[in-house]
Amino acid sequence: MACRQFWASRAASYLRVSLFNRTFSAVIKDLKYCDSHEWVKVDGKSATIGITDHAQDHLGDVVYVELPEVGKGVTQGESFGAVESVKATSDINSPVSGKVVEVNEELNSSPGLVNSSPYKDGWIIKVEVSDSGELNNLMDSEQYSKFCEEEDSKH
Repeated sequence: MACRQFWASRAASYLRVSLFNRTFSAVIKDLKYCDSHEWVKVDGKSATIGITDHAQDHLGDVVYVELPEVGKGVTQGESFGAVESVKATSDINSPVSGKVVEVNEELNSSPGLVNSSPYKDGWIIKVEVSDSGELNNLMDSEQYSKFCEEEDSKH
């Protein structure tokens, strides 16, 4: 593999073309992130939760999203649902504790929104946050970017 990349770099240099290593997926500045690749956007006591672009990229095409019931309690770091893709099924962990106040019903008929728009249309649940201090346990965008780079370099 290293030899192939060296050859590609030499060829790119000869052809005066830039060769970039594959970068990982998009990270949004105003969000907080878990090491299990969920994001949370907090607005007062309301939090919107989804999986990151990095996670959906590694999962592949999402074919089903298991959603919790409205009113269910969620706990930081614990599973509240699952995402099933063509490659695997993965738990979705909550970045914050609280009560589910809304689920993205659109995912029942269009689970691919998690792939095409993970930070906008592909959100999974909205939660009424019970302890905003838990946000201090999460990564900001810069920390999460570094975390993903380190994680990807191990594979």
